[in-house]
Amino acid sequence: MSFHHAPVTEGIMIVCGVASLAAALFDIKYYMHLQLIPHLWRDHQYWRLFIYPLAFANSSDLLVAEYVLFFIGANIERTFGSDKFASFCFVTTVLSTLLSFASLVLFHNIGLNVIPSGPYALVFSIMYQYYRIVPTIYHYRVFGVSLSNKSVHYILPLQLFVGQSPGSAVAGTIGLLSGQLYRTDILGLKSYRLSPRIVRLSTRFILPLLGSLRPPRRGTSIGDEAPTRRTMSTAASVAAGLGIPTALRPPTQQANTPAAPGQQTPDTQPTTLRSIVQEIRGQGTPLGLRVPSEAEIAQVASMFPDARREDVIGALQRRLVMCT
Repeated sequence: MSFHHAPVTEGIMIVCGVASLAAALFDIKYYMHLQLIPHLWRDHQYWRLFIYPLAFANSSDLLVAEYVLFFIGANIERTFGSDKFASFCFVTTVLSTLLSFASLVLFHNIGLNVIPSGPYALVFSIMYQYYRIVPTIYHYRVFGVSLSNKSVHYILPLQLFVGQSPGSAVAGTIGLLSGQLYRTDILGLKSYRLSPRIVRLSTRFILPLLGSLRPPRRGTSIGDEAPTRRTMSTAASVAAGLGIPTALRPPTQQANTPAAPGQQTPDTQPTTLRSIVQEIRGQGTPLGLRVPSEAEIAQVASMFPDARREDVIGALQRRLVMCT
């Protein structure tokens, strides 16, 4: 996993992590949450509407949110494209902020007075896109309960949903509702895109701060390549013995490069495949042959059904001699 083609997700994770850490270090977490009475209704602290989606109040919620963004948000961004995903995050955040304020106004009489700080709505809106877009690959059962490969991605955010109820549950429900409104496009939100000027400025000044987004290169070792080369050599030798053309030939990209004095070129270096071909043509030294088993003959015959039995036995005999 990496942030390849997912710079917006990486930026959101960095901002959320840094803001949560700063709020804890400077002891300003009590400024972050939304509370209708007295902060919004009496003190008119409406600036809380702009900062409450930035930071989580505890590290456990931050960890779960970062998990969802890394394993799910990055995949959704690659599906949408970075421009559309950034527009989706902006629209979802604005819509969920308005719905959160409306929920506090409408339901404060029944006990809803606080919505915890953090991008709950954005996380669950991304979860809804994941639920609708990504198909299920397989199902399995644990103690009679049917689960799928996507279940683990639903179980962990459940802690985020119920962690600070009822406020977190309301924020999660608003996120799911925002994701559904975006998905169904009832309000025409899908067509919205951020200004090209904002995209250019972000690409020029913010993207270099994120570092390299390329996935890590996976090297190969000699031990990993050896079985593959042995398998290719076996298939090539059998195919050559049967007179079947094969693409498993030594590399010739340096055929036109002059060789240094005393250095062997690829055409002069002895290879197993070339020696087998020479034996087939009668140019090699006769070797002692042993009769292959019927299982080996049947296996090769099933691979090359048009070859004669005598050719199959001859190719296997030469291969067995070379292996010994």
